[in-house]
Formats: sequence, structure tokens, C-alpha cells
Amino acid sequence: MSDSVQSAFLGLSGKIAGRVSLPGSEGYVAATSLWAKQTDVSPRAVVHCESAADVQAAIRAAREHGLPLSVRGGGHDWAGRALCNGIVIDLSKMRHVVLGSDHRFVTIAGGARAADVTAVTDPADLAVVAGAVSCVGMTGLTLGGGYGPLIGRFGLALDNMLAAQVVLADGRIVSADDDNNADLFWALRGGGGNFGVVTQMRHRVHDLPDVLSGLLVYPFAEAHAVLEGCASLTASAPDELTVQAGLVADPSGQAAVMLIPTWSGRLEAGEAKLEPFLRLGTVLAGRIERKSYGALLGVFDPYLVNGLRAVMETCSLPVFDRRCIDTFVDAMEAAVSPGCAIFTHEFRGAASHVPEAATAFGLRRDHLLVEMLAMFPDRTDADDELRHRHWARTTRQTFAAALPGGYPNLLGPNDPARARHSYGSNAKRLMEAKHRYDPDNVFSSAIPLPRAL
Repeated sequence: MSDSVQSAFLGLSGKIAGRVSLPGSEGYVAATSLWAKQTDVSPRAVVHCESAADVQAAIRAAREHGLPLSVRGGGHDWAGRALCNGIVIDLSKMRHVVLGSDHRFVTIAGGARAADVTAVTDPADLAVVAGAVSCVGMTGLTLGGGYGPLIGRFGLALDNMLAAQVVLADGRIVSADDDNNADLFWALRGGGGNFGVVTQMRHRVHDLPDVLSGLLVYPFAEAHAVLEGCASLTASAPDELTVQAGLVADPSGQAAVMLIPTWSGRLEAGEAKLEPFLRLGTVLAGRIERKSYGALLGVFDPYLVNGLRAVMETCSLPVFDRRCIDTFVDAMEAAVSPGCAIFTHEFRGAASHVPEAATAFGLRRDHLLVEMLAMFPDRTDADDELRHRHWARTTRQTFAAALPGGYPNLLGPNDPARARHSYGSNAKRLMEAKHRYDPDNVFSSAIPLPRAL
């Protein structure tokens, strides 16, 4: 690091409320430890921001010294977009969540995770639409989409964002909602962090005292029967019922089938809707029970630990049919390690009813999002990493009926062709917003847009 750049970082420390971590300093390792681990990135500085003014100062420092810039919110991103070889804006100290006095909305700071939100909303018998795990940052999840167990009843996370405070590439702090900077607000809802740093959001809240749900595990030998039964049950399910399926390794390393049916409607009506899932096959573990929304989102948290490396592929399927199920099962039979898994997320109901042009998010028809995840230890050699990458890529390519594109939040870097298909007819307007708010592509580390700038 040159003396001038290091001096600039030291000077920055005196200008912000937070602190600056440099390589070798206390806190640097923790600040650069993410899920999943990155091995080829070495930030020159991490700016631990505590306010929008701190973010302004970090952006200014990066631009003055011609350094790359990235934003760390929850730090949960297999593609490593939170880190770069320049300056990392770390929002993890900005995790406050405030429930409005009328209980109609909640204000969420830029670094808050879903667990921070449910800690506030659960006691009030309320819920904010989040994703599938509680350790994920709410801002990144929301800006790119936000599939989760409430999607059928309340839509995507981004459909429930009411406003945002944004620090732009030129340093301005602006508000974005339906009445102020409406084009920016439109682009944020699906375009990710490509337009600025969102330091605060306001989200709609919903009355939801509890849900009925359970993580049910079945033998892999019964995979076809269980998944076909699940597809039959969900084909005509009401919006209050959402099901996530998975093919994973059990604690012994053997493949197993996992279903998480969730009922978000009146609890007395939910028992009859969820009971059939207990008869799809031999339930090895799990039960249906009443639980808080926060407890539901915490089911997967123990498995998402820092230190592992990961690769991921994604696609969207128009239907959940036997041909898809055959591909799921064949892929798990060919898995190269117990770290390989396949997960699904439904998209229907309220999410499908939003007009395509209402937000930047491009795919508003019913579909099944599929993620192919391969996790492996950091000590893995290059050949083993290639085998995991090949498994994920080959599995995705086997889904011949997949819709064009993919979920932007899960797409890898430098994938503008798939991104273009993902945004569909919204691509042109999205890029116009990018050129308007970030013409120099300062926020280049965000999710991929339709074409390189």
C-alpha cells in the first residue's frame, strides 16, 4: 500500500464515527470473514460505518484514490460481492430496527439482518417479509428480490419496501419512494446495490402472531414419491401455504429429502393443510408445530458457518413436474461430496400478481426457483473445487425446461447475458437508471446487470 493511500485511510479514521481496519489490524480478519469464504480478495481497508455520513466519507475516499468499492451488509453472499480489493463499506454496526408507533411499518438500518428484525416484530405479533434464513442481511436480500415462506401471501421482500435512504456515488444522501426519486426507487427494487448504498429502509409489516411449520426429513430412497406428492399438494395450494424442498446430506453424510411446509394463515385452518405432508413418506425427523416467524427463519442458521467455501448455480422452472424431480434425484446421486445440495423456493400468489413493470424485478410469472449449492472446506485443492463447480454447473444445465436468466441475487459475477434475460422488458429502463445514478460504475461489485458498463 502506498504511503499516500495509507495516510488517507488514517486520515479517514479521524473523520468518521466508526473506525477503519487495515490489513493486520484488530478486527480486519473478522470484518473480512464471510459466508462463503473468499480466497482471492484482499481489501485495502474496511470502513466500519455508523451513519450515512460515514458512508459518504468512505465513498469519497475510494473515488479520490481510484480504488474499487464494495458494500458489506449481512455478509452472506456466495459470490463474494461484499468484498473487493479496495475499500469495503461495512454496515454491520448499523443494525437498529424501529417499529413505527402505528405498527404499520418498521425502519431497518442498512446492516440489519432478518434476525434483528424478527427480534422487534415477533413480540408484537407482526412480521416483515424476509428470506429463508435469519442470518441474511435484509438490505441485500430486499434489493435483489427476497423469496421466502411468506411469498404467496405477501409477495417478495422488495414488494414490501416502502422507502429507502440512499447514499449515491456523488455523495448525496437522498430519499427514494413512490413520490421522491421514483425512478431510483423503482430500480432499487430488483436492481440490487448498483445505484448507491442503502443505509436505511422502511418496510411494511403484517399481522402474523405465529406460523405452522416444520422441517420434515424423509429417506432419499423415497425421493421420487415424496417430491411428486409435494408437487401434487402445492399445485392447488392457497396463498397461505408455501413449501421449500431440498435434497441434502443428513448428519451421517447420506442424502435425504427435506420439506419445510409453512402455513401463514389462520392457524386452525392450517393443521388440515399441512397434515398430508406427514403422509408423503417415512418421516425420519421433524414435526409440524406452531412457532414464531423468527424461529422459522432460524432453522438453517447453524449450517451457514463462516470458513467454508461455496459455489452456486440457479435457474427458474415453469413447473414442478416429474422431469424436474428426476433431475433433482439424478443430480444428488452424482453429488461429489456431502456438501452438495439442491433447494427450491416457490414464486406464486401475491408475488405473481404484481405487474412486471411495477418494479425492476423481471420474472413475475409463477415459477420454482432452484439453487444448486456446493460447499467445501477452505483446504480443498483446486481439482476438488473444480469438481464441485462442475457438479453445480452441470446440474443447472440439465434443466432443459428452465426459463431464461436466473435470480439476480444468486447469479455470479460477470454474467450480463443471463442478467439481461432475468430482467426481461425492464432491462432498458434499469440501465437508464444505472447511467443516471452511477454513470462511473462506482458500485460495480453489486449483482450483475444486463450488460457490462
